[in-house]
Amino acid sequence: MHEAGFRRGRLADAARSNWAGDGPRPVAWSAWYPAVPSAVPPANGTARDRRLFRAPRRLFGAPLAEGGPFPLVLLSHGTGGTAEGMGWFGERLARMGHIVIAADHHGNTAVEPYRAEGFLCWWERAGDLSLLLDHHLADGPFAGRIDPGRLHAAGFSLGGYTVLAALGARTDVARFLDWAAGTPFAAGPREFPDLSARIPVLLRDSAPFRAALDRQGQDWGDARLRSGFAMAPAPTVRGFSTESLAAIDRPVALVVGGADREAPAGPCADWLAAQLPAASLAHLGPEVGHYVFLDECTAFGLEAEPALCRDAPGVDRRAIHDRAAALARDLFR
Repeated sequence: MHEAGFRRGRLADAARSNWAGDGPRPVAWSAWYPAVPSAVPPANGTARDRRLFRAPRRLFGAPLAEGGPFPLVLLSHGTGGTAEGMGWFGERLARMGHIVIAADHHGNTAVEPYRAEGFLCWWERAGDLSLLLDHHLADGPFAGRIDPGRLHAAGFSLGGYTVLAALGARTDVARFLDWAAGTPFAAGPREFPDLSARIPVLLRDSAPFRAALDRQGQDWGDARLRSGFAMAPAPTVRGFSTESLAAIDRPVALVVGGADREAPAGPCADWLAAQLPAASLAHLGPEVGHYVFLDECTAFGLEAEPALCRDAPGVDRRAIHDRAAALARDLFR
């Protein structure tokens, strides 16, 4: 087992506009990686933080471990989340010998002001993963140390949707809306409960939004990826065409809890497993909810955001993280 190093960076995608229309699309990233043990002080959250989540132990800026080349995992957070909110996954996989690079998806991440466009145009996220892959194979602290034959994607919730899009699943928003009509999934998320009401104004006023809508059905697949790991994939997966899912012949592992209300197993992960030719499906327990796939919470987080931080009695979030990471390791082998 390795120590886990940690770095941050920021890129710009010149091929796509930011949502304000005044510059390129930003893609901030966080990376966990096998690190040389060093005197670099670890950074951890504490119970006294006014942060929701406890940061796993990681060494800021420590050198990459000797050896390699290392497998690479691209990681996508859930709706309104952050790359670092998935630190439990990055830290565990780094200790197992993987480089994990997570995107903060513009307009849909808590590290910047939310934008309705970022919550509506889900398919744009897959382009962020390919941008990160292009950059880190050629440049940056891991260039020359990544195994190009062992490239993978992982994600939670809307990040699970992103994984499938990055493997070649194609989106039709009308298909999702037809499926979601009359269900709670047709409403906006808690960050934007009036999301649908914003669409007419965006269509009128936002050129970047109109351009993104034109891209919804394109193939965002990246042929370099060898497999995908989707944790509690979001209801937006019902916007994928079944034909494009059936064409994904690479292994996909799906993991979900039995008490997930935001992405129920039946219409989401179970449905996907029936469409994908090379899928495996793991149910992690009948009382396991959606947000168990976020980091463990600080004492502040437990009080401030109980919906995100408090699991059902008997559910051990750390044990769930250990099991999910082990399933991911087995897939990425």
